[in-house]
Amino acid sequence: MRILRSVLLCAALASPAIAQAPKLSRPLTKWDTLAHDILRQLIEINTQESSGSTANAARALAARLTAAGFPDSDVVVVENASKKGNLVARFRAKHPAKKPILLLSHIDVVEAKPDDWTLPPYTFVEKDGNFYGRGVADNKDDAAIDVALIIRLKAEGFDPDRDIIVAATTDEEGGAANGVDYLLKNRPELLTAEFALNEGGGGRIKDGKNISHDVQASEKKYQDFRIEATNPGGHSSRPVKDNAITQLADALVKVGAFDFPVHLNEVTRAYFERSAGLVDADMGDAMRRIVQNPADAAAAAKLSSDPGYNSQLRTSCVATMLEGGHATNALPQRARANVNCRILPDESPDDVLRTLQRVVGAAKVVVTKSGNDAENSPPSPLTKELMGQAERITQQMWPGLPVIPTMSTGATDGKYLRNKGIPTYGLMGQFYGDSNAHGMNERIPQQGFYDSAEFVYRLVKSVTRPVAF
Repeated sequence: MRILRSVLLCAALASPAIAQAPKLSRPLTKWDTLAHDILRQLIEINTQESSGSTANAARALAARLTAAGFPDSDVVVVENASKKGNLVARFRAKHPAKKPILLLSHIDVVEAKPDDWTLPPYTFVEKDGNFYGRGVADNKDDAAIDVALIIRLKAEGFDPDRDIIVAATTDEEGGAANGVDYLLKNRPELLTAEFALNEGGGGRIKDGKNISHDVQASEKKYQDFRIEATNPGGHSSRPVKDNAITQLADALVKVGAFDFPVHLNEVTRAYFERSAGLVDADMGDAMRRIVQNPADAAAAAKLSSDPGYNSQLRTSCVATMLEGGHATNALPQRARANVNCRILPDESPDDVLRTLQRVVGAAKVVVTKSGNDAENSPPSPLTKELMGQAERITQQMWPGLPVIPTMSTGATDGKYLRNKGIPTYGLMGQFYGDSNAHGMNERIPQQGFYDSAEFVYRLVKSVTRPVAF
């Protein structure tokens, strides 16, 4: 009965949506349709960790490319674990004069339980001017756009001054077989490039209007820490002040109240400087003041009232999990918490550890790093070659919008490339608004998807056959 209800729900939701044409700002081309069809195909291939296969998705993309005339030698599927696959395709220049560029995406997705969604996560639904499905925003849209792009360039007879590499990889969202890491260690020749375009950037939208085009040129590092208190314990009828749970609670209150120092880098300094005119007067004034003087406590306090701006200012740490005690009628012998930190690119996990130890300052509470050390992710330089072309094309497509560098407070596979000396930029021209990525009924606006495909097409052509700006 549940299966029948699901089928009926899918039919009721999907059929009218497909029949109803969206209101778009321009007629669709055959290349828009190709990108749409590839995205639909990818969404309907389950690539979640527990029950899916990125290998199937990689092979499906490879079949698209070989059918479009790409030689088998330039379309490689690398399987680095069971059901884990990575596509790497190369559009070759006839007379390459420069190192390649790399277009990176990932084809694995966050787990999606159909019972938690009102729409079927692995059915591509077109409804109310949106595309719905797990991965439409994170990150199968980029894979579809990148593959459709090189098929288009080949069909048009475009001759770039360098090779264009497209990589659609596995396990960015977790899992033990990260494709970018594996390829860089085992097949580095497949990904060697002058720079890469990746997820992580995007357009800012306020009150339904585009206000800026943000380019991710840096990202924070991810590191977990364990805060733990231990005790011999005893009978709960004879409580003592030496209590592991109480000690842990005191430590977490201290961590929660602590702010790491403001520390700006080239990217965040440019972010605040260029964003100051896009926000209300008081916030804009705080942005200008913090750029002039990072020690301005009043400006920092104003910016810190916004969680997003606060994360741009400093390293941040927050308690995310708790575990304590072993019986309802016993004094706890152990209490521990996980504290998740997002560390600025030019700060180290060891320095953060020492800071947390100092902040906690309790002899019976131990703070240690948990898991592997955070991967470094040095900021990518804001070169005129790329940023100038991004600004030129942004003005063509969205006149008057500023292009603003930004630092992601989350994490992407860009960190692996940056560590190997490949500057990486989140630059896909995507004005999606709230896509609810990782959540229920993930969605993107159809107009935003087609605009992104056009932006990437223009950008890639401009940096492989440079256009004056």
